[in-house]
Amino acid sequence: MKKNHLKIIIAAFIIGSSFIVHSCSKDEEVTIETIIPTGIAQDPNNFKGDVTNGQVVTLDPMKLYKLNGIVTVKNGGTLVIPAGTRISATAGASSYILVEQGGKFYANGTSGSPVLFTSETPEAGNWGGIVICGKAPINTGTTSISEIGNLTYGGTEAADNSGSLNYVRIEYAGAELSGKKFNGLSLFGIGNETRVESVALLNNADDGMEIYGGTVNISNIVSIGNTNNALSYKDGWIGNATNIFTKRKADGTGNTGITGINNAGNDNASPRSNPTIKNVTFIGGTSGESNGIKLKQGTFAILDNVVVADWSTGINIESDSTVARFNGKKRITNVLFKDTTTEVSLKSSAGATVPVVDTTYTKKPDATGAGNGISTPAWAIGWSGLQ
Repeated sequence: MKKNHLKIIIAAFIIGSSFIVHSCSKDEEVTIETIIPTGIAQDPNNFKGDVTNGQVVTLDPMKLYKLNGIVTVKNGGTLVIPAGTRISATAGASSYILVEQGGKFYANGTSGSPVLFTSETPEAGNWGGIVICGKAPINTGTTSISEIGNLTYGGTEAADNSGSLNYVRIEYAGAELSGKKFNGLSLFGIGNETRVESVALLNNADDGMEIYGGTVNISNIVSIGNTNNALSYKDGWIGNATNIFTKRKADGTGNTGITGINNAGNDNASPRSNPTIKNVTFIGGTSGESNGIKLKQGTFAILDNVVVADWSTGINIESDSTVARFNGKKRITNVLFKDTTTEVSLKSSAGATVPVVDTTYTKKPDATGAGNGISTPAWAIGWSGLQ
């Protein structure tokens, strides 16, 4: 009787601490061939490469990973980073993490054991950052190409899921690459099934976090000591931002607590940026031009329970359509202005000052903002680096 010959190929990918073996019947002759993966490097001292379609890579929280290049989570790939994992970038602007549309990125820490992304040299801009691309709607086209990584983002899937970030700290990122700057965390067209909660952006060059369209919701965000905006959004973002605590750099540099626009080339592009921003504290410095909140170029929004302290202008609203949306409409409520020179400023698209109607905003002297007025909120203590 002729024997059947079966070749089994075992790919030595790390999936947690397990692997899968396919068996055959006893009358089959078996040849086993082992293939070493050519994708992501598993050596913690040389962490880089691709997480490919169908591959799940889970890091070991007991090891320190040296990010020596680019990690790309390809469409269909999954990168899992458990609580307590530390990733330290070593290659400057050439160290960063990209997540393509259809890739999954899970960085899930705990309050006592956050996931840490840092640099071997503790200075702003010493590595790239984290860039995630999703399939949710944007207003710069049906799809677009990310500033960093040249990845496609955007689409029609409002409920797209790119994974989750929970109890994560990102620090010293924001390097410049080919004339373009990273942020600590860049979210391109991210859908509302993606979880972004309890994320701290500390001492990054450029913005702590920037949102490019999409429908993602964010909560329990700390953004402190970044060289530009603590948080910025554009390109049609429609989501919720809840419990946001930011501080300007101690030397007074850095533009705003939050900057929001609709579209840089078309104030009325659709879908229009229209987030709900609630329970937020923006602490700044009055040197030079500084704005706790700056909304312009067609963005809409709802603001509630806001604390702005130590800014030249508390809330600066510019461009005709944005001014018309807010002036006299009570879409800014329960605001505490502390040590702020000008509470609210309105300017037309032509730059002319627009009188502020007294029903544009309401004040609340005991507004809690992110939870504790101008002081660190209880939910941020410890995991974020704040005490």
